[in-house]
Amino acid sequence: MVELRYSSSLGARASSSPMKRDEDASPLIHGSTHDDDHRHHFSRDRDRPFCSFLSDDPRVFSPLNSKISLILISIFVIVGLISAFSIFNRLNAPYLCKKDGIVLHCPHVKEAPSLWENPVSATTSWKPCAERRDDGISDLPPENETNGYIFIHAEGGLNQQRIAICNAVAVAKIMNATLILPVLKQDQIWKDQTKFEDIFDVDHFIDYLKNDVRIVRDIPEWFTDKSELFTSIRRTVKNIPKYAPAQFYIDNVLPRIKEKKIMALKPFVDRLGYDNVPLEINRLRCRVNYHALKFLPEIEEMSDLLVSRMRNRTGISNPFMALHLRFEKGMVGLSFCDFVGTRDEKDRMAEYRKKEWPRRYKNGSHLWQLALQKRKEGRCPLEPEEVAVILRAMGYPKETQIYVASGQVYGGQNRIAPLKNMFPSLVTKEELATKEELDGFRKHVTSLAALDFLVCLKSDVFVMTHGGNFAKLIIGARRYMGHRHKSIKPDKGLMSKSFGDPYMGWATFVEDVVVTHQTRTGLPEETFPNYDLWENPLTPCMCRA
Repeated sequence: MVELRYSSSLGARASSSPMKRDEDASPLIHGSTHDDDHRHHFSRDRDRPFCSFLSDDPRVFSPLNSKISLILISIFVIVGLISAFSIFNRLNAPYLCKKDGIVLHCPHVKEAPSLWENPVSATTSWKPCAERRDDGISDLPPENETNGYIFIHAEGGLNQQRIAICNAVAVAKIMNATLILPVLKQDQIWKDQTKFEDIFDVDHFIDYLKNDVRIVRDIPEWFTDKSELFTSIRRTVKNIPKYAPAQFYIDNVLPRIKEKKIMALKPFVDRLGYDNVPLEINRLRCRVNYHALKFLPEIEEMSDLLVSRMRNRTGISNPFMALHLRFEKGMVGLSFCDFVGTRDEKDRMAEYRKKEWPRRYKNGSHLWQLALQKRKEGRCPLEPEEVAVILRAMGYPKETQIYVASGQVYGGQNRIAPLKNMFPSLVTKEELATKEELDGFRKHVTSLAALDFLVCLKSDVFVMTHGGNFAKLIIGARRYMGHRHKSIKPDKGLMSKSFGDPYMGWATFVEDVVVTHQTRTGLPEETFPNYDLWENPLTPCMCRA
C-alpha cells in the first residue's frame, strides 16, 4: 500500500551535492590599457550604474541612497529567511498526523454544526412508500391456480441471505408461484446452521406478504421425496444468469415449474436484476426488506438495550457512531491489497493467500502491481489508523462514542490501537453486554451479526470502511428511513491519493475530506442504470413528499 507517512528529517530528504565546477570554464578576465582607452568612447551615461544608489562611486553617494540600500538589503534578507524557514518546515513538519509508537497525534479540527445529522432541508423531499396496502385487497389467484412451488437455498452470510430471500419473493411473484420458506444454507466460513425461524419472525413474514405472494412453511405433504429438492438435478433449475431480467424467468424457468410442479432454484445469489424488472417488483423487494423481514423479538430487544447503553455511557444522553470495520484476515487476504506491517506479517499473508486462492496468487510476481492499482482505484479496505485520521479530519472529537461492528481484526490489538488511542470511547457489543446476556445468541453466529446490524441501523452516524452486503443494506435502510441519519461512505480513491502525497498539509487534507464527503452521507440520490437497489432504494421504493 501507499503507507501513511509521518514526520521525516531534513537530512533524509537532502539532495545530492551539486557537480563541481570546472575553474577554466569561467576565467577572470583582466582589463588592459587599450580597453580602458576604448571605453572612453562610450557616453558617461553608460558608465553610470542602473541604480545609482547601489553604486560604489562616491560621486553618487548620499545619506538617502544609503538608507534605501539598507532597506532593500533588509527586505532581501527577511524574504530569504522566510523562504528557507518555509522550505524547512515543509520538509520536516509531520505528514498529516504524527505517530508516536501506536499513538496518532493529529491537529485539532473544529467540530462542524452538522456533524451528527444531515441538513433537514436536504432530507424532507422523499418518503417511504413500499409498505403494504391498507385496503387489504389481494391480487393473488386462488390457491389451486398456482403455477407451482419454488424452493431456494439462501447462501452466504446473514446479509447475503437477506437479499436472496427478497429476490425469492420477487421471483415467486413474477411467475405466480408459491414460495416455500427459504432454507438458510450453512455458510462455509461461519459454519453456522441457523434456520429461518431462528433469526426471523416467520409469522410476521408470511402475514405481511399474504396479499402479494403465497408462502408456505414447508414442502407440501403430497411431495413425498423431499430429499430430491436438495440433491436431484431433475428438480433443479441451474444456469440462471446473474442479474437476470424478469422475462428470463417467464421464458425459461416458468415452463419447468409448470411441468414439475416443484423446482429448486440454485445457485440463487444475485439472480435477479434491478433496472430490467417492473417497478412494482422492485417495490415488492423493498417491502420484503424493510417491512416483512423482522428479526425475532429477543434480538430486537437486545439491540435496543445496546443502543441505550451507547447513548448513556457518559451519564447523559449523547449521540454515537457505528463503525463497520472490515479488516478481518479473510477480507485482507481476499482483497490482495498491501498493508502496513512487518516483513514477517507480509510473508505469512502471502502464504495464506497462496493456500486459499492459488489460482489468483499464481507465483505472486504480479501482486505488487495489482495491489498498487487497487489502492489507487479505492478498492482496498481502510486500515484502522486510516479510519482514525479521516474521522478526525471530519471533525469528530476524541470523546466520540463509537460502536465497532467487526469480526476479529487482522493484526489484533496492535492493529486497532491507533484508532482506539485517538477515540478511547470505542467499544464492541462484547464490552457493552455481559457474557450471560450474549450467551443466548452465541449458538447462532447470525444472531450476533443481527445485533451488529440493528445497532448500526439505529446509530446517529454510520461509517463503512469497505463494501459488502452489510454496509449497503444499512445505508439503503437508513435512506429509506428518511435520509436524516448520516451514512458516511469514504471516498477511498481520493483518500489513497491524499495519504500518498508527502507534501499535503493537514489543513489541505481536512478541506479535501470535508468537501468530498458533503455528498457522501446518505442523502437522496437519483438512481442510474445498473444501480444497486439495496444501497439506494430511492426511485422504486420512495415517493415525493
